[in-house]
Amino acid sequence: MFEQIKSAVTRLESYANKTPVLSSSTLNKMLGAEIYFKCENFQKIGAFKFRGAFNCISQLTEQEKQRGIIAFSSGNHAQAVALVGKMLGIKTTIVMPNNAPKIKLAATKGYGAEVVIYDVQTEIREDITGKIQEKYGYTLIAPFDNYHVIAGQATAAYELHQKVSGLTKLLAPCGGGGLLSGCAIATKGLNPDCEVIGIEPANADDATQSFNTGKLVSIPNPNTIADGTRTTSLGKVTFPLIQEYVDAMKTVSEEDIIQAVQFHLLRMKIVVEPSGALGLAALLSKSIAINSKEKIGVIISGGNIDPSTLIQMLEMSQ
Repeated sequence: MFEQIKSAVTRLESYANKTPVLSSSTLNKMLGAEIYFKCENFQKIGAFKFRGAFNCISQLTEQEKQRGIIAFSSGNHAQAVALVGKMLGIKTTIVMPNNAPKIKLAATKGYGAEVVIYDVQTEIREDITGKIQEKYGYTLIAPFDNYHVIAGQATAAYELHQKVSGLTKLLAPCGGGGLLSGCAIATKGLNPDCEVIGIEPANADDATQSFNTGKLVSIPNPNTIADGTRTTSLGKVTFPLIQEYVDAMKTVSEEDIIQAVQFHLLRMKIVVEPSGALGLAALLSKSIAINSKEKIGVIISGGNIDPSTLIQMLEMSQ
């Protein structure tokens, strides 16, 4: 799969943003280590999801492109598929929950996708998506359980390792596992000695439980502010990849996540959504043991946060 990742790097060369790598001298002093943030909040649509969506959709056959595509997502994958569909002239339908962040819903519609809303309490998104697929013949663009999507997401870590050599640890958020598994494969291909650690909210720790028990665990509708991690479980593709390439899984509390979002904004002057702040949350909460003089890479997955949610989080710091 490492060769697929290298192909994805080439495929995305003229389309994805080469996002910046930032650091904070204040944070480095606090932790006694060098921390490097790969800022996918500066990616197209404000999240890493553009990478996987483009890598996958651009490889569809002409017949598949003519029929149209469909996806289900609470936000970032929805926006990514909608934008790529617009860029490539493909009819796009997105199935979104009624509790999706308003900013992500508005952006998805703004890219020209047809949005179908479902009730998370009474309806199952896969069932709705399947019925639409069957009726119109659309191709499903999976949010994470697809090798082309995973290879695209992996390019974020690939770029980070090229920019910063000798990383001792790489931290990545985990929802469905597409970003984490891809980043782990890229990391082991470029720097085998680098430890890869997945980070989840404690309220949505299905991947951590799955990793520790070796059995796929599901948590329906987990209650976490990190909406990008509210997936029910890892996928049939991502779970074995995470078992093989990831070294450890750690969890953080809702309070840890809020503190990390606040630090990113107030100290680093960047807007990061709760899911994107999981890596920093793990560092600030001491969930991960750090040796002095380590070089730690952290994937910030995105920056799409509703203004009202951000205001509430900032008020908590006062």
